[in-house]
Amino acid sequence: MIRYSHLGSAAVAAALMLGGCVTQDTYDQLQAEKNQEVAALQTQRATLEQQIQELRTQRSTLEGERNSLEQQKGSLQQQKTALEQDKASLERAQADLRRQNEALEAQKSQLLSASKQSQAQYDALVNNLSEQVQKGQLQVRRYKDMLTVDVAEQLFFDSGRAALKESGKAVLKEVADAMKDYKDKAIRIVGHTDNVPIAKASRSVFASNWELSAARATTVVRFLQEAGIAPERLIATGRAEYAPIAPNDSPEGRQKNRRIEITLIDPNLFQEER
Repeated sequence: MIRYSHLGSAAVAAALMLGGCVTQDTYDQLQAEKNQEVAALQTQRATLEQQIQELRTQRSTLEGERNSLEQQKGSLQQQKTALEQDKASLERAQADLRRQNEALEAQKSQLLSASKQSQAQYDALVNNLSEQVQKGQLQVRRYKDMLTVDVAEQLFFDSGRAALKESGKAVLKEVADAMKDYKDKAIRIVGHTDNVPIAKASRSVFASNWELSAARATTVVRFLQEAGIAPERLIATGRAEYAPIAPNDSPEGRQKNRRIEITLIDPNLFQEER
């Protein structure tokens, strides 16, 4: 367009000159003015083109920034989703822990109640056996939730034998009557001996103290069953000389080790031992 304007001006100037209307100086002046206008327009054009290029560059930069922001937005959205999932997971875990804590508190309360009940039961049992304890026929020991009645061997059995003596039956009947009603407890009977080997005359019946201690425990179990205690509550064990409560280097110590232990225990422990 600028070129056309320049040509039109030149044609006008030439026509004026031919017609004799303007001088050469006037023409040159007009030509110079037109050249200045052309130069100014070209400068403006260059400036506009530069501005267009700058705008394009800015547009490209802004588009890049927009893409970056979109990516950041997507990343933040993912983080938000992950945090919401973590929050939900933590809330579920917190709820689980709360339920577990409530269950443990309930279990603790039940155990405390059971312990108090066991304590009351054991106190009543000890009271029922107090006469035999005072006579020295048996001893009562209490440990945690277990109560053990220790009976000297000579009260129940003759040396080297597993047949229950009449004197032992009377005492054992008292023990059975005292323990019969505690149906929430199992009863473990353990036979113990000293470390003196079985006499040769008795080895045809009992090869060692193992067999003797187990046979005595079984004899007591059968008596308790006949006295009305459910057999499912009973367990018989022989320990021979391997669980002494006194040294075996004196007659007094060996006499203490020859004993029958009758223990009230938690049925769960009874199941584990079976």
